[in-house]
Amino acid sequence: MAAFGSVFMPQMALTQFDNNTWSDSTIVDSQSIQLHPGAHVLHYSSTCFEGLKAFKHDDGSIHVFRMDQNVDRFDQSSKLLHLPDIQKDQVSHMILDILANYKDQIPEPPGSMYIRPTHIGTEPAIGKAASPSLSSMLYVLISPVGDYFAGGAKPLRILLDETGMRCAPHMGMIKSGGNYASALGPILAAKEQVQADQILFCPNGDVQETGAANFLLIDGNEIITKALDSSFLHGITRSSILQIAEDMGMTVSERELTVQELLERAAKPGVEAALSGTAAVLTTVGTLIHNGKEYKVGTGEPGPTTQKLRQTLNHIQWGKIADKHNWLTQVG
Repeated sequence: MAAFGSVFMPQMALTQFDNNTWSDSTIVDSQSIQLHPGAHVLHYSSTCFEGLKAFKHDDGSIHVFRMDQNVDRFDQSSKLLHLPDIQKDQVSHMILDILANYKDQIPEPPGSMYIRPTHIGTEPAIGKAASPSLSSMLYVLISPVGDYFAGGAKPLRILLDETGMRCAPHMGMIKSGGNYASALGPILAAKEQVQADQILFCPNGDVQETGAANFLLIDGNEIITKALDSSFLHGITRSSILQIAEDMGMTVSERELTVQELLERAAKPGVEAALSGTAAVLTTVGTLIHNGKEYKVGTGEPGPTTQKLRQTLNHIQWGKIADKHNWLTQVG
């Protein structure tokens, strides 16, 4: 089985912004794009992207999960990076058009078609470090994927880092490549030094997010996560899990969570912790590492509430239970 996200369909949808206008979108070869070596994106990281999935239901129909939310966030990222404003309707049609071309190649659940809309600044101008790109390219790449944890999900080991941040605070809401790059060094060091799978960034003791996912703490009937602000990514899986938790009668607390409170709660029986994201959905955190000590979360194994939340979300995506929040958009 190829690594998650390493296989691509041979075509993608593409549009370009030039002279204050977006071109009509077209379906092109996935390896056909050309960039000037002075393109703004290559020097000043004028780039943002999205990640969402399309699922095949038992009747053969194809459904995209929460496309409107992803397109809204894509629009927000583009604006915050001062890239040309996208046309949200055009992007939605591009997603549906390229999926329609490959309906027969979308895997059965738990597989899916991963969708990666990408927006990059293309103006060839290396003197514009403090100015936005006036031209850009937007494309929608798709990748058939299997289960993110094909070998079975293992509880994660997470290092709590109170000194650093995933990215600059004003960049947190933007889904931009530079944010992932800025977290890579600390994550690799944590893997080598304490065999952590990820870092949970907690600047000045404020529990925020990991390098690629939002953090959720489950204590009995309460689910706790940091309230939305501009310093971290507003995860769409996070939003979906919180809505499902509310539907199940749980108390959803979006508030500040300190490292001290996290460690105190983690030691209690029955407590669970998880990371949420598009690729992995909801993944158990089994161990927290802090100041050279290891703290088991609850039993250290996947808990029943985490499993129930994940299964409910999957079953909505796969068409096994009712989509009462209208999260699915049918293709074709």
